[in-house]
This record gives sequence, C-alpha cells and structure tokens, in this order.
Amino acid sequence: MGPVAAIHVFIFALLISISGAVISSEVGINYGQLGNNLPSPSRSVELIKSLKAKRVKIYDANPDILKSLKNTDIQVSIMVPNALIPNISKSQYFSDQWVKTNVVPYYSDVKIRYLLVGNEILTNPDTGTWFNLVPAMRRIKISLTRHNIRKIKVGTPSAINVLESSFPPSNGTFRSDISGTVIKPMLQFLNRTKSFFFIDFYPFFAWSENAHNISLDYALFNAQNVTYTDPGTNLTYTNLFDQMFDAVVFAMKRLGYPGIRVFIAETGWPNGGDFEQFGANIYNSATYNRNVVKKLATIPVIGTPAQPGVVIPAFIFSLYNENQKPGPGTERQFGLYYPNGTEVLEIDLSGKTPLSGYKKPLPLPTNNEPYKGKLWCIVAKEANRSAVKDALAWACSQGNTTCDKIQPGKGCYKPVSLFWHASYAFSSYWAEFKKIGGVCSFNGLATTTVKDPSFGQCKFPSVTP
Repeated sequence: MGPVAAIHVFIFALLISISGAVISSEVGINYGQLGNNLPSPSRSVELIKSLKAKRVKIYDANPDILKSLKNTDIQVSIMVPNALIPNISKSQYFSDQWVKTNVVPYYSDVKIRYLLVGNEILTNPDTGTWFNLVPAMRRIKISLTRHNIRKIKVGTPSAINVLESSFPPSNGTFRSDISGTVIKPMLQFLNRTKSFFFIDFYPFFAWSENAHNISLDYALFNAQNVTYTDPGTNLTYTNLFDQMFDAVVFAMKRLGYPGIRVFIAETGWPNGGDFEQFGANIYNSATYNRNVVKKLATIPVIGTPAQPGVVIPAFIFSLYNENQKPGPGTERQFGLYYPNGTEVLEIDLSGKTPLSGYKKPLPLPTNNEPYKGKLWCIVAKEANRSAVKDALAWACSQGNTTCDKIQPGKGCYKPVSLFWHASYAFSSYWAEFKKIGGVCSFNGLATTTVKDPSFGQCKFPSVTP
C-alpha cells in the first residue's frame, strides 16, 4: 500500500470514527398507542419494517415494544412522560433510577438513539413544568453517562407554536415568554451535547388556517409556478415545509445558536377529519407524506434554502389512526394504518419507490374547500345530563320561538327525550342568533353535525357556514 492510499484509508477511518456526528436521511415513523385493539407490539414492528422505516419514536418506554425491537436495525426514540419531569429535575437519584429501569435493560439489544424528555411541554400554559424541563434534560444526560451510555442524544420535542413569529422565515423568533428563560438554556445544552432541536410541525394546519393566501399545492410540495421570496434574505421558497423549517433555523440563529441541527419529531397530513377540517383526506395525506419522504431521502441531500445540502432527519406521524385521542377529528386520523392494522395509504419510507411507482389508486379528494352545506347543532356524546337540562332551559329563554316546536302538542315534542329536545333547542337557538354571534357550543355540551337530525314532521332549523 502506497503512502497516498494509506492517507485515504486513514481519512476514511477518521470519518468512520466520528460518524456519531453524522446523521442519516432515512425517514422514521411515530408509533402512538392511543387506540383500542391496536395490533400487538410484535405485529406493529413488522408493519414498521414493511414501511421500510429506519427509525421509530414511541411516546414512553413501553417494555413490550422495546422487547419487540430487540435485534432489529431500527433506531429507536423513547420518551420520559411529562408528569415525571418535575421529579427528575429535582432528583438525580430519581433520574438515575428511571434510566436504570427504562434504558439499561434494553440498550445492548435495542438501538435506542434518542431520549426525549416530555412531549410539547412548552405548548400549553405553564403548570410549573417549563422551568423544570432543561434541568431534567441535564439530569437524564448525567444518568446516561453514569451508565456508560454515550450513543443516546437527549432532547425534547416542541410544537411550532414555540415561535412567536415565523413569517417571513428570516423573522423566525421564539416566544418572548420562553425565549430567554427556557429556550436559550435548552439550546446551550443541545449545543454542548451535540444533540438536536426536535420540532413538530404540520403544514396542514398552517395552510388550513390561511388557505385564502397559501396554495394547497404549495403545502403539498406540488406547486409548479408558486414561489415565495423572503424579503429579508432573498431566499426563494417552493413549499411550505421549507418555510416553516427555516423559521426555526433563523429563530435559533437569533439566539446565537446557528449550528444546532433540527430534527423533525413529527410531521404528516391527516387522512380525514371533521366536516370543517377541509383538506383532510387520504389523497392529500398520501401526496404530502410521499412528497416529504422523497424530499428528505433524496441523494444528494436537498436541505432547505437557508440550509442547502443539510440532512433533515424526521419521523412521519403516524403509524396508526389513534381512535382514542381527544380533540378534533384530525387528531384521530393521521395514520398510515387503521387501528385494525389495514392500510390507509401505500407508502415507502425509504424514499426508493418513485412517485409513479405506487400502484393503488387514491380516492379523489372531495373536501379541499370549506364546507358550504347545511349544519345542525346537537347534544355532544357523553354530555352531562344535568348540565344539558340547564343549557336547554337557557336556550329556550333566549327567544320567543326558539323552543316553540318542542312544547306539548307541537311537532317536535315527541319523542319526549332530553337529547332530542335539547338538540332541537340548540339548533333553533344557533339558527336564530348566529348572525349576532350565537355559536354552537353551550360550554362544550353541543357539537355541529352535517347529518340532518330531523325526523317525521319535525324539521330542525339549520345554518350554513
């Protein structure tokens, strides 16, 4: 071997030795468990493999899932529950015990590479946890070191609302209530430990909240002739994902940390939702997820306008439609699989299948514009019976004719049912007072529906959006 060849071998070996600082562009999947009768952990791992996912993120340290991931080539991200953060932040012993119980037994056989402390802690109003977050991250890192575990990066996922400003991207700024007190110490920790700033973001929500100004194709990576040029940098954007990503980059730069890598902890597009959540359908979900995987997995690496050629590691949300999650309908319909394990949409997370290579036809979207049909207001499922009685009495007291049809002898009196009488009163009130600010809420006791609740001769009043 000549000296030049020897130098090349040395350089190659050096690159391998520092490869812990190198991150692959392979896309992962979020594995949430808020659904009934979900496939077993072992079956779920088989589905993850069939997606060709190289990473998986779980929202706890579920031992059954970790056992099912033993001796696989899948990198794993586990999570400290939100409720434990105050205890961990105050006690190194508590932190050490958590790592001893939830990491040490699996580390030799499971490729645990990320340990996330809490989930979107900074999204909701502070309940005493915000200022415990970074101290807890520090203690967890110390605990890992004490157990001679050095391959795991410690971080915490934040929602995009940690930004106070995100438009234009060059104006990216963290919220003033957390910027100096929480985010800056966090960035110091991430920088020192060579970890990532984990962020959850969804172009779907950014688009749907401003659909009159943002093209759907721009949000789905399908825009042909739609671009946006940031006046602060003259960087030109061709999709909403890059805009949102670079806003985070500029926000960190504004605090003096331009070099911290960004890891997309969650991104995806809902495959269904409530009637008012337009754009949430299987066609758009498949389009977004396939396109984002194509972008992230492309070699040579694309990056973003502010960070060209920089690898963006990411987890797609999510493995399953989690039908027990609270909130709007979209919360339960982000999955690549239904809770029974059947496929919602076809996708290859390795990015090796060309967009033209997917054979199964997608159902054409029917709700890409706001719903324009009739709406009714009815009693929500599991609403408190006593509270509904009070709401019924209140609704009937607001107008002379609001409850006329549910009086004895009138067309909607029978069946004599609290649900039907209150639902009629709610719909009647909404139809009568919507123009002056009346809403279908009744302190959470009511919900809107596109299905006409009318029966027989009883016609429920309706409204149009």
